[in-house]
Amino acid sequence: MPIVIKFCRKLKARQTILHYVDNHASKAGTPTMGGIGFIIAIAVATLLAGIGTDNALAIVSVLAMIAFGIVGFLDDFIKVFFKQNKGLLAWQKIVFQTAIALIVAFFAYFNPIVSGQIIIPFTLYPINLYWFAVPFFLIIFLAFSNAVNLTDGLDGLASKLVLCYMLFNAGLIFLFALNTEQGQANIEEYTNLIVFAFSIIGALTAFLIFNGFPAKVFMGDTGALALGGSVGALAIVSGLSLYSPLIGIMFVLTCLSVMMQVMYFKATKGKRIFLMSPLHHHFERKGIHENRIVNAYVAVTAVIGSLMLLITLLVTVGI
Repeated sequence: MPIVIKFCRKLKARQTILHYVDNHASKAGTPTMGGIGFIIAIAVATLLAGIGTDNALAIVSVLAMIAFGIVGFLDDFIKVFFKQNKGLLAWQKIVFQTAIALIVAFFAYFNPIVSGQIIIPFTLYPINLYWFAVPFFLIIFLAFSNAVNLTDGLDGLASKLVLCYMLFNAGLIFLFALNTEQGQANIEEYTNLIVFAFSIIGALTAFLIFNGFPAKVFMGDTGALALGGSVGALAIVSGLSLYSPLIGIMFVLTCLSVMMQVMYFKATKGKRIFLMSPLHHHFERKGIHENRIVNAYVAVTAVIGSLMLLITLLVTVGI
């Protein structure tokens, strides 16, 4: 990260703050695009720590993360080069994201291990979506890539939420790998997915040294889209996509707050539900310090993730 921060400063990759987020004015000029650091760390760690030769699911997850990171990098680079807070146009982002998501969705559909399957929460029992799997996977991908991006608004918020999410996701993959025929038959593939998840946990733990309040570097869209891509990819190839909105409830609420605000604003010609969206900015406007907001988000994720893991464990062992 020190190398990446130095690189970002040399590139003059500094965050500009939107005028209506006036309480973040002091953060203007903070180096951004720091996500480059943990993208490299995650990719290298996953490849070096992986076991055996059955690692297609982990490799595709890494490639999806990198591909989404490249889209984010283009977005950040345009902002830096033209010294503005708007990078790629919304439709350009959607086109790039959809193209990447479709490739991974079709891979998952035709892969003999995934094969369009999703696991029913709390049962570890897979069901096959058949042809509907591709559009379903596409929705999951686009939802999480944008949800993580929207959540990246406070120091350490997106980093800590994804870290916490990955911890429980790895636990669920572990249960599935050990307690199902499919998991045992493809133990190397699922082990490498756990390696991928823990590579993200390790990289984000180090990143938080620099990204925690007060942040010395921001991940930028480079990091936020990469993390969103990794969350989406892991949810799809592990079959845990139905668990994802539950453990990632704060990502879901963040997205919903933006959608509700926009729809209500248009329907009422200027009125708002929240003081500001996404939701974490509403709490800021209420006078709550961002550290407390981040801790509350992580606490909710940890409680729900623990319940998901505990209930699934109890069902698995037959209690």
